[in-house]
Amino acid sequence: MGNDIRLLTDEQMRQFITQGYLLLKTDFPASFHEELLGRLSEVYGTEGNPGNNLLPRIPELQKVFDHPVVAGGLTSVLGEGYMMHAHRHGHYNSSPQPGNWHKDSYWGYKRMRNHRPWWAMIMYFPQDTPLELGPTGVMPGTQNYETRTFAAEESAGEATAAGGAGTFALIHYDIWHRSTANVAGRERFMLKFEFMRTQAPTAPSWDNREPSWRTPDGIGETVYPHEAMWKDTWNWLCGRTGGSEKDWAPDVGAADTDTARLLGELGADEAGLRVKASDRLAVSGTSPDVLHALERALDDGFEPVALNAAYGLARSGEAGLEALLRALEHENVRVSRLAAHGLAASGDAALRGLLAALDSRREETVFHAVFALGEQKGSASSAVVVQALAGLLGNPSERLRCAAVDALGSIGAWREEARPRAGVEALSAALSDSDAQVRFTAGLALSKWGAAAEEAVPGLVAALEDDNRYVRAHAAEALFYIGTAKAKDALLAFLRPARWCPTTTPASTFYP
Repeated sequence: MGNDIRLLTDEQMRQFITQGYLLLKTDFPASFHEELLGRLSEVYGTEGNPGNNLLPRIPELQKVFDHPVVAGGLTSVLGEGYMMHAHRHGHYNSSPQPGNWHKDSYWGYKRMRNHRPWWAMIMYFPQDTPLELGPTGVMPGTQNYETRTFAAEESAGEATAAGGAGTFALIHYDIWHRSTANVAGRERFMLKFEFMRTQAPTAPSWDNREPSWRTPDGIGETVYPHEAMWKDTWNWLCGRTGGSEKDWAPDVGAADTDTARLLGELGADEAGLRVKASDRLAVSGTSPDVLHALERALDDGFEPVALNAAYGLARSGEAGLEALLRALEHENVRVSRLAAHGLAASGDAALRGLLAALDSRREETVFHAVFALGEQKGSASSAVVVQALAGLLGNPSERLRCAAVDALGSIGAWREEARPRAGVEALSAALSDSDAQVRFTAGLALSKWGAAAEEAVPGLVAALEDDNRYVRAHAAEALFYIGTAKAKDALLAFLRPARWCPTTTPASTFYP
């Protein structure tokens, strides 16, 4: 096992973007996993689930996350300086029945989920995990769907993390997943750790050889096609954002007869046919007929169709932008949400319309506009945008305050020299918000601002005494990522008396 991290290839990144997961494997010796499994069994058997203290209770686990394959995968997806989140959990599955399909929350549901990979999870299996032992199952390609696009009991197309000891799933945080049935009658552990990007991408962070997006061969056979969205994600990960980029221009269009056929199929009863038609129309051109059809398709009852429509409109210049801004005010909240994703992909051209949308009387419109503003690279140096978001921190809606804090964090992640000071001032004030989720989101947001957030150190020190465990944890992480001498001294003063001894247990309080 070498010391250099092993970055993902273009092929692996294309799989992660389209399917939302990768199965990888560490190369620890069998003895490492035997000892790790023994420690897990002992701790669970005598003390129960250690929860967020999983890593300090079993510090050998840190070797897993320092492994070149694990660190390389996370760096490839989340960039350098990614954060291991304070929430971690050891899942013990002994049920002969499969679990329910679900998406994990962000410690509450007051934030909008990102299509671009700001978050990821590692699900690590320390023992051989064949199918009969109940490995985690994921539904490929569902990471960007709010709705479940398959039946609750469905397993067709499900991918599992079955494999030898040391196998792990690197997944997009929002993919639909579940535990599968453990019919082997033996204990099965899965160690779940969560990670967050702290810097927005300015260049590929994987072993990139091909600059342009290429849809994997045969992908339409396993997941619904979303070429426009996948291309946006690839470009964003490469540091290219906005509708003016060469790689974001519409592809060479289909012949008029093909366009007419696709427009007809967009109204078909069969959902899969509508998805394929909307996928091709999204990348084929910007004729008025196509634009009108895509705008109507935003209200399609099958989310993959509407998703393609949103990204297709984002590629369609001023007319597409106007359609998305209209949809942001749509009475159907789902349409408004999808429009926000399209506006996020539209680039700087969307800024004026999004700022105007902040004055809407409808909370959902403002909520979605705030999300899209946070995804704009151009807003990173815009004092007007920062001031507008900071102004929302006095709003009576906890959800809007949380969204504004989250967006300010994303702005800070661009690490530009001209970032407005008002952003740090607003986030410092948010550390004392009445709502716990606003407070701990403020800590995460300040982590993304790095050394530019040094003025927030006093507020972060006060947050280290908050009664919420995640507010305290995120404040500590923010001090680490700020990284100045003042921040480090404050962090060490907090950590020294809180030092954990992994061998101190109720059965061994003092000796040996």
